[in-house]
This record gives sequence, structure tokens and C-alpha cells, in this order.
Amino acid sequence: MNLKGKSFLKLLDFTAEEITGFIDLAAELKAKKKAGIAHDVLKGKNIALIFEKTSTRTRCSFEVAARDLGMGVTYLDPTGSQIGKKESIADTARVLGRMFEGIEYRGFGQEIVEELAKYAGVPVWNGLTDEYHPTQILADFLTIREHFGRLKGINFVYMGDARFNMGNSLMVGCAKMGMNFTACAPKKYFPNAELSAECEKLAAESGGSVRFCEDVAEAVKNADVIYTDVWVSMGEPVEVWEERISDLSPYQVNKAAMDMAGENCVFMHCLPAYHDRKTAVGREMCDRFGRDAMEVTDEVFESERSIVFDEAENRMHTIKAVMAATLGAEF
Repeated sequence: MNLKGKSFLKLLDFTAEEITGFIDLAAELKAKKKAGIAHDVLKGKNIALIFEKTSTRTRCSFEVAARDLGMGVTYLDPTGSQIGKKESIADTARVLGRMFEGIEYRGFGQEIVEELAKYAGVPVWNGLTDEYHPTQILADFLTIREHFGRLKGINFVYMGDARFNMGNSLMVGCAKMGMNFTACAPKKYFPNAELSAECEKLAAESGGSVRFCEDVAEAVKNADVIYTDVWVSMGEPVEVWEERISDLSPYQVNKAAMDMAGENCVFMHCLPAYHDRKTAVGREMCDRFGRDAMEVTDEVFESERSIVFDEAENRMHTIKAVMAATLGAEF
């Protein structure tokens, strides 16, 4: 697998073999870190992290992974860059590409990260856009493989709003890897029809499947993984909460849904999660709408079937693999 110099923008750009390669490398690097084996093979290189949307897991994953590989890191928060404001995306890309060996972008439209990659002259990595979140999916797949020993044939159910980056990226990833993907939501929350059709073709080739289901009991039957995300995405106005709660409450991941799936089903979430009243937004929305939790109950989130923190840790290992592979690291 030679991916040196290639950007990591969306999983549609990679073959199943290349995705497996990223996961294999992540597992190798995770084992090295656990064993205390140094792997700082990219000493002297530097990367820039552009965050137009803030993050805990993505920022920490990139920073720790880069330092483990021996690299320097420059973090540009929403006020620390002129990208798209006083300087065009193309000009920003060409400037940063002269100073850094790689650039991460987390922000808004997919067209921004694509344009950065077009002009930078160095690998650009997508830390999240409105349309795709590919580094999260690699972490999810490493976690599933660790738990089940395989990806192919896994019955994967995504419950909730599947129209944006997580629903899109999980559908693409499952279709590529021969998994059986189900989006369980009201019809208006299904993924984009054009992307869905493309994923159905990919699934037919890989031996997987893609389906859309409005009935929870039907969707979760024989599920290996039930996955959800917050009902209101980052950057959306608070006013949409009422509509989302009304539409998506029947699709909350609770004990009943997990029990219908079967005892071997695990719960996953990309985090942060509104599973209790211990966050400012969660408390405000729960008080406003008379709820104890939103997309997942605390009972499920804190249960032995929840592998969300394995998943969160694996963000760092898989991001490290992406950077190492695209920067041509040799171990």
C-alpha cells in the first residue's frame, strides 16, 4: 500500500484494501504504543491543524498522534486563521503547503477541504466536514474488528438523523467493506438519494447491503452494532431541537432497542453524547422538553454493551495511521 502524498478526504476515494491497510497499520501502531515502543519516525516534519469547528477527540487525536510520530504541531483555532475571510482557501493552502508537510481541516463544506487539497501540494486530512467524517469511521471499524474479529458481514444499524457526515460516511464505509448497513429513521432523515444509490452499487460489489427502515424492531433484528449520534449537529440553531425531538424520539437507543437486537449487539457513538443532564446543552434541552436523555439513554451508554470509549481512543490510533501512511513513514 503506497499512499505517500495522497490526501485523506473521504472514504469514497479509497479501495476496501486501502481502508483495511489503514486499519491494519493503526492496530500495529496501537500495539507499539501499548508496549512502549517508540515510533517517532517522522522527526523533523510539521503539520498544521485548521479547526473552524472546535473538537475534543479530533484535536487531541491529531496532536498526540503527531507527537508520537515525532512531528511538530501548529493549531489554528477559528480565530487563528484568515482562511476564506481575508485570504482565499487556495492562497491559504499554498502558503501552508510551503511550511508544513501535512494539513488537517475540520470545518464546514466538503468543497473547502477538497480545495485545500487541490492547492496545498502536501497531504490534507479531513477532520470533519458537513458531508463526511472519514477519520471517525476508521476508528469505528478498528473498534468493531477488535470486538468481533471481522468487518465483513457485520449487521450495522445507524439510528437517527442519517443525512449528514456520520450517516454518509458510515454508509460509504459499510458498503466498501462488505457490511450490512441499515439507516433507521423517519424517511425525511434518510441519506441523500444519489449517494445512497452509489453505496448500493458498492455494497453489491463487496457482498454487503444498504437498506433504509422506519421501523425500529425490524431494523435492529439481528444487529451486531447499533450506532447513533446527536440529533442536532454542530453549528445548527437551537430552534431545531423541538422538531428533531418530536421526529426522532422513537429512534432513541434504549434498553428495549438493544434487547430486540440480541445479547451480542454492542452500542457505539462518535461522541459527545446527550445521555444525561451533565452538560450545559443536555441539561437545557432536557429541562425544556422534560427528558432525561436524548439520542441514547444513560442505561445503555453506561452499560457493558457500550464500547464508546474504546472507539474514542481508537481515533488517535487510526489518525496516526492516516498521517503515517500519507506522509510515507517507514517502520
